[in-house]
Amino acid sequence: MATRVLVLVGTRKGAFILESDAARRDWSLAGPFCEAWPINHVIGTPDGRLHAAGGNEWFGPAVWTCEAPGAGWTHASAGLAYGEGEAPIRAAWSLAAANGHLYAGVEPAGLFRSADNGRSWTHLAGLRAHPSRKDWQPGAGGLILHSLVIDPADDRRIWVAISAAGVFHSADGGITWEARNRGTRADFNPEDQRYPEHGQCVHCLVKAPGAGEVLYQQNHCGMYRSDDGGRSWQSIEAGLPSSFGFPAAVHPRDPGTLYLVPLNGDTAGRYVPDGKVAVWRTRDGGRTWQDLRAGLPQRNAFVNVLRQALATDRLEPAGVYFGTGSGALYASADEGETWSCIAEHLPTVTSVETLVLER
Repeated sequence: MATRVLVLVGTRKGAFILESDAARRDWSLAGPFCEAWPINHVIGTPDGRLHAAGGNEWFGPAVWTCEAPGAGWTHASAGLAYGEGEAPIRAAWSLAAANGHLYAGVEPAGLFRSADNGRSWTHLAGLRAHPSRKDWQPGAGGLILHSLVIDPADDRRIWVAISAAGVFHSADGGITWEARNRGTRADFNPEDQRYPEHGQCVHCLVKAPGAGEVLYQQNHCGMYRSDDGGRSWQSIEAGLPSSFGFPAAVHPRDPGTLYLVPLNGDTAGRYVPDGKVAVWRTRDGGRTWQDLRAGLPQRNAFVNVLRQALATDRLEPAGVYFGTGSGALYASADEGETWSCIAEHLPTVTSVETLVLER
């Protein structure tokens, strides 16, 4: 049986797919798909179906679907709307699939679920009914639900991250929600309000593999780990070149291994420190960090990596991938030890995900 490795790339001008075999040495590129719409996130499901979330204030929101790699793409937005009198939805921002359902996070922040592979959508209104909603404020990228984590063992357990509102958790499939931000800073607040119950600017939220409740988040104001599903958070930024960045990606099997791309700060340009590209890896849950640079540009590379543009695959050893704001895509087939550029001159890369298929 042959292995197909797909790297699913969202960009400001459509979705792209890179494909290789298990060796991950040679890659082919296809796209752009989705009629060159702005695409914020592309995911695949184990049956080979692909979904892409996108839109903007001109196109409106939509989720595109491809029934199998190589097939055509169609889009739907039925039900992707709030009630009368509420702000219109500008775009779909994040996707997750679990137990036959597809979930979409949107802007302005809210959560929707589809039971028919994205053809129609139902609003999970409990999140926007949370008492804190009146205090939610847009980050620089808007008021977006950008991180969507479904517990693979129990799809009633959902975590979301909203900029700038914080992390929220539901234990009942999205009916009720609680804020889970204790221990994360909001440095932009007055000094006596640096650790609020909600209002933090989360940049990315991911769940570690396995049955535990280990979560990681890259925040506007630090890097954090939670061992209890977000009820409390501990800083793990010591040893990093910056407390500021956007993406985070977990290893497919090791809950203690995490990858980051720190930037030089929120007011210093938001590019990799010193113009030298590095992916930082921890093997011990954030106690220590190592910079991984072999094969990455180390001179005059003033690039950034957006919040959904870093991913791993499930092979052994795990592959690691990231895309830049300048349209380059880098890959490592050895867990980050060495890197190569597998695509250049794409539009701004907004998301990177992987899908491994056996044929």
